Amino acid sequence: MSVISPSSPSEEDLAAVAEQAERAVNRISDAKVDIARIIFGQENVVEQSLVTILAGGHGLLVGVPGLAKTKLVETLGTVLGLDARRIQFTPDLMPSDILGAEVMEQGADGSRSFRFIPGPVFSQLLMADEINRASPRTQSALLQAMQEYHVTVAGHPHDLPRPFHVLATQNPLEQEGTYPLPEAQLDRFLMQIDVHYPDLEAERRILLETTGADQAKAQVAMRAEELMEYQQLVRRMPVGESVVEAILKLVRSARPDNSSAPSDLTNLIAWGPGPRASQALMLTVRARALVDGRLAPSVDDVLALAEPVLQHRMALTFAARADGHTVRDVIRRVKELIA
Repeated sequence: MSVISPSSPSEEDLAAVAEQAERAVNRISDAKVDIARIIFGQENVVEQSLVTILAGGHGLLVGVPGLAKTKLVETLGTVLGLDARRIQFTPDLMPSDILGAEVMEQGADGSRSFRFIPGPVFSQLLMADEINRASPRTQSALLQAMQEYHVTVAGHPHDLPRPFHVLATQNPLEQEGTYPLPEAQLDRFLMQIDVHYPDLEAERRILLETTGADQAKAQVAMRAEELMEYQQLVRRMPVGESVVEAILKLVRSARPDNSSAPSDLTNLIAWGPGPRASQALMLTVRARALVDGRLAPSVDDVLALAEPVLQHRMALTFAARADGHTVRDVIRRVKELIA
């Protein structure tokens, strides 16, 4: 199998990457075990959240209330050794409530000076709870910080801590009094992670283990510095030519102007994913391989991550929606072209 890597590594580099990947797999496996002690019945959500963070991106958690989204972010922060904070978004939330503000202070000698008080965005793992409830102005302030990794207050730039990740939540049912994120801002989220109801056995375990006097507590499994090392490792992992071709075919087949895809499929698509989706898949398939205990990604990783990476980066035509088609149906058909 041909191997493609942006840096064209030597045999020694590949051996070093493999050795580091083996250590990373063990540490990530320990982290998954610790998370599983707290979060029940959401294995796919936990996996995709870990993949998002290992790939160095931000995630959008979509699900109805009460599915442990807040608990998941809190647990991830503890297990991964990150400083985690939470913001409850409301319509009256201002950008300064997130970014911070400068206040005037008067010294003992009567002199006055400004001091910057950092907002909650100055954390390593930020939960933006119900991000679509805040005004577009406040949403833009957070999303700009997500993109640029610094904030500017009163003309002065302030760097955010590293690593810096945002896991935002959104209620898919309630639309009254909300401000849906524009498509360009949705594209800044590496993945949209759908949170579903737990199965019967998982919910039974939730009842038995979370309503007693003693409850399991998350334990620290790694340090933030280790996490940053693994994020760099993800970018160094070689990728097989078949995986690269699968990514290209998948993303390009989800665009309306693609002549190689069936016309009855492309006619359903109003606009499709751009090259950022291809970049997201290139990173997330490597991260998923590490999370699953493998040293190299496969085409199966591309297929598994197609929906969370593509679904918020494309839209259907009015006619397609009127006929009952959904974005997930279209992605399923696109996956069949490379399966």
